[in-house]
Amino acid sequence: MPFSPHWKKTLYAVFAAELLAIAGFGTSTPIMPFYLQSLGVHDPAKISLYTGLLAALPALMLAIFAPIWGSVSDNYGRKPMLLRAMFGGTVILCLQGLAQTPFQFLVLRTLQGCITGTIAASTVLVASTSPKEEVGASLGLLQMGIFLGGSLGPMFGGAISHLFGYRVNFYATSSLLFIAGLIVWRLVEDDFVRPAAPKPFLKSLVPDFSPLATTPALIALLAVVASDQIANSITSPFLPLFIQSITPDKSMVELTTGFIQGLGALSSAMAALLLGKISYRLGYRRVLMITMLSAAAFVLPQAFVKNPLQLLLLRVASAFFIGGNMPSINALIAERAEPGKQGSVYGLSSSVSSTSNALGPAIGSAISQGGEYNLVFFATSAILALSGTSIALFLRREKAAKPV
Repeated sequence: MPFSPHWKKTLYAVFAAELLAIAGFGTSTPIMPFYLQSLGVHDPAKISLYTGLLAALPALMLAIFAPIWGSVSDNYGRKPMLLRAMFGGTVILCLQGLAQTPFQFLVLRTLQGCITGTIAASTVLVASTSPKEEVGASLGLLQMGIFLGGSLGPMFGGAISHLFGYRVNFYATSSLLFIAGLIVWRLVEDDFVRPAAPKPFLKSLVPDFSPLATTPALIALLAVVASDQIANSITSPFLPLFIQSITPDKSMVELTTGFIQGLGALSSAMAALLLGKISYRLGYRRVLMITMLSAAAFVLPQAFVKNPLQLLLLRVASAFFIGGNMPSINALIAERAEPGKQGSVYGLSSSVSSTSNALGPAIGSAISQGGEYNLVFFATSAILALSGTSIALFLRREKAAKPV
C-alpha cells in the first residue's frame, strides 16, 4: 500500500489537534460539581447523583457509538470522522455553557458521548496513513499528545473558571476544539480510497463485528486494552484518601495528590513517545509483554508504602510502563486489521476502552470498601500480570504470516 509523502505533516497535525481536543474535553473535569451548584443543585446527594451520571452516561454513549462511527469511516473516510468529532464537540460544548438547568446539562453531556470520539478517529487515521515501520512511533507520538492533553486540560479549566467563571470555561473549551478542527481540515491529508461497493449510509451505521470472527487475535488485544484502561483508572476513587492516610502533614494532601498524579501523567506521556519509537525494532509483542509485566511489578509494592515519596517513585515507574502499552497495542491491532476494516476495529477498541474506564473506578470503589486500599494495588498488579502473560502466549501461538 503506497503512503503519501506528506504522512509526517498529517501526523504532526493530528498530534497538535488531538492535544488541543483532549485538553479541551478535560477543562470541565475540576468544575463539574461547582457548575451544578451554579445551575441550582445544592443538595449533596443530588450533586453526587448528577456527578456520577455526568461521568457514566457520556462514557456509555461513547462505548455504543464508537463502533458505529468506525464502521462509517470504513465506507466514507477517516478524516470526515475526525472532523465530525472535533466540530461536533465544538457545538456541544458551547451549548453546555448555555445550559440553564441540570437536566439540560446532563442531556448535552450525554450527546457529547454520541457525537465525539476523537481518540478512535485520530488513531485509525494515523495508523492507516503511516508506513508500517513507523506505525509504533506515530501512535506513540499521538498517545503522548493524548496524555499531555489530559494533564493540561484540568489545569487550564481550573484557571479559566477561577478568572472568568464557569460558563466561560465551556466557551474556551469549544474554542480549543474549533481550532483543532481547523488544523485537521487544513493540514491533514487522508489517502482513503472509498470501497468499490460501499454500504449505504444507513447500513454503515450498523457496527461491523466480522473482524473479530476472522482474526481471533483481535479479541485478545481488546482484552489487553480493557486490562490497561482498568489498571489506569481503578485507583481514581480512593487515591486521594490513600495519600491522606500516609501523609503526616494533612494540610499538604491536595498539593501532594496533584503532584503525584501530574508526574504520573507526564511519565505516561514520555513512555508513549519513547517506547513507541523503539517498539517496531524490538517487536510489538515483546514490548507489550515487558511493559505489562513491569507495570505489574511496580504496582504491587505500592500496597506497602509508608510515605508519599515512596508512592510517588513507584507510581511514576508504573505509569511509565502502563503509558507505554498503548502504542504497541494499537500497532498490533493495525497489523491485524483487514484493509478497509481499520475504522471498525478501532471503533471496537475505543468502545472497550471507554467501558473499561467506567468500570475501573467502580471496581476500585468496591474493592476498597472499608479503607482496604492495599487490596486495589494487589488486584491491579494481578490484572496486569495475567494480561501480559496471556497476550504473550496467545500471540506466540497465533498463525500469522509474519512474526511480530
